[in-house]
Amino acid sequence: MALGDSLTEGVGDPVGEGWRGWAALLADGLAPADAPAQFVNFAVSGAQTRDVLERQTPAALAAGPDVASVVIGVNDTLRCSFDIHAVAARLDEVYAAFTRQGAVLLTACLPDPGAMLGLPGALARPLARRQRAVNTVVHALSERYGAVHLHAAEGAWLTDRAMWSADRLHPGERGHRQLAVRFHALLAEAGIATGRAPSSKPEFPAPTRSASLWWLATAGTGWVARRCTDLLPQLLTLAADEIRHRARGTSARLDLSASHAVAAALAALSVTEQPDAA
Repeated sequence: MALGDSLTEGVGDPVGEGWRGWAALLADGLAPADAPAQFVNFAVSGAQTRDVLERQTPAALAAGPDVASVVIGVNDTLRCSFDIHAVAARLDEVYAAFTRQGAVLLTACLPDPGAMLGLPGALARPLARRQRAVNTVVHALSERYGAVHLHAAEGAWLTDRAMWSADRLHPGERGHRQLAVRFHALLAEAGIATGRAPSSKPEFPAPTRSASLWWLATAGTGWVARRCTDLLPQLLTLAADEIRHRARGTSARLDLSASHAVAAALAALSVTEQPDAA
């Protein structure tokens, strides 16, 4: 069972009239070809941690998954309502629910959207700080619940343009295959994936430059705008604050404040009931 947002839905890896993505590629390698794994994708483009907790998790739990991937958080950082305490509490509840049911939990930390979109520094740094906060929470909770965790926020693949789709925010087919290959390696090492590893070689030709530019000028621009509309006024304020601190040489205060917020969010989580798999 795959839960999450557009990344897990498969945006950037078109097949026919829909999307495929890393989770579908990974599912094909979880079990031998003569007894293939059943795969259900609950991920929805634009989803936030609240959507995963309230909508996707109950549906996935009802189906009784053996393996559940929960990769989420970027859309939370693109909202003016971003609250790392709420994000941590939701993820804790989701991870705990799957662990209690005995499912193998897959998680990943992700690159920050500001850097991937190539935003100016004053705009990119607040988004990077938010994504680092989410990644820190995901790291801590993944360790607590014994998740199979993929470090996808770093590595050479981030700067390889061939790995990314036209929007610069979603992997292309090569990038989705890279995620599937890396997850499969972790699962095979743990003795969970017994099927053939996904191929890293693309099945389809990369979109032409003209096709990529057309997508950006039409659907791509709208996609980004829909997810950032309520954030833009706040982001401008955050950027102005970033510039003021940089001019005064006090930028470290912003990082320190974010670190304190993450520590407080993790400390606030209940630790009275530890999962059996931890």
